[in-house]
Amino acid sequence: MSRISSAAMVTAIRSAQALDMKGKEQLADEVFHAQPNLLASVLVLPRLGVALPKVEFALDMLFVCFLAMKASKTTWPLITEADQDRQLQRSVAIARFGDVLGAWLRHRSMQQYIADHPEQELAAYVMAETSKWLGQIAPEDSDKHVMLAIWNLVNCIGFISITAPKAKTPRRRSR
Repeated sequence: MSRISSAAMVTAIRSAQALDMKGKEQLADEVFHAQPNLLASVLVLPRLGVALPKVEFALDMLFVCFLAMKASKTTWPLITEADQDRQLQRSVAIARFGDVLGAWLRHRSMQQYIADHPEQELAAYVMAETSKWLGQIAPEDSDKHVMLAIWNLVNCIGFISITAPKAKTPRRRSR
């Protein structure tokens, strides 16, 4: 069951699109305090040879993801490096599986992946934006790092376990 509703996605997308440079800086600070590992996974991209305009696209996707988390009114746990590593290994395994499939089966597999994703709205949005972005850029080998980072954000958000807060138990009074 999705924790990020369609309404939350619309709010997040509109909020992200309305950001100017100062707003992006403030939001980056907020992300740093709430989900520093997600921010770090994007900020490391230049060290992997990714050009700054392409890092900006990844940051924009992070901002939409983070704003969607906020708009969901859900209390999200800190996404750790271990969570990110686990989702990255999962993504690589899925990609390798897709490599052995023919084009038709690969397409069907991707459709099923999106249909089964816990955060379908977020996954669909990121997939559509990534497809548009790929059509607008000059392809480089480092683009794979951008796509892995973005999809890892989506998967970490989708597959992170959120436990309900424990109810307070009444204290017994001593007599």
